[in-house]
Amino acid sequence: MKVLVLASQKGGVGKTTLAAHLAVAAEAAGDGPVALIDTDPQGSLAAWWNSRQAEVPAFSPAQIQNLSGQLDQLRSAAFRLVVIDTPPAMTAAIADVVRQADLVVIPVRPSPHDLRAVGQTVELVEGAQKPFLFAITQAKAGARLTAQAVAALSAHGQVAQALVGDRVDFAASMIDGRTVGELNHRSTSAAEVAALWRQVKEALTGKKKR
Repeated sequence: MKVLVLASQKGGVGKTTLAAHLAVAAEAAGDGPVALIDTDPQGSLAAWWNSRQAEVPAFSPAQIQNLSGQLDQLRSAAFRLVVIDTPPAMTAAIADVVRQADLVVIPVRPSPHDLRAVGQTVELVEGAQKPFLFAITQAKAGARLTAQAVAALSAHGQVAQALVGDRVDFAASMIDGRTVGELNHRSTSAAEVAALWRQVKEALTGKKKR
């Protein structure tokens, strides 16, 4: 079982949306069963799952004080992937969550403010000696700032080549517990999420798809 943690000190980067979409993409790719854990007190991921009609991915109520034991139970239940959403803050509790990760995905919007804020997240993840992958979210097609963001982040770590665009269908899909691929599996947004999951899987397993 692999543990994927999404973390960012900066709010508004689409972390919860990405957690939900990656979990569903993993199930669609045959990489499940997948379980979700929401450690954000706002409970946005839990609310999304509660409004969802599909049976997968599963949801495991958060117990941060016993997260290790919770993960052991999921491992015993034969889950292959656990995706954990975290609140937009860098606290001791989040550090404990990150220490359970096989990979940390750090969502970043291509904006100067977001790029300046990413250092604290990287510092926490590196302090836990965990591998991480930057994921560009809310990117505008052809914008120079997006290319500049990729270049800037590449100096600090690996950046996923699959960019997640700034489109209304991401927010629209989350309203009733779905994802962009479930709204329209042929959409550009769905293709971006599927491509991002493939790269996240490569980073998790260390195996590139041939």
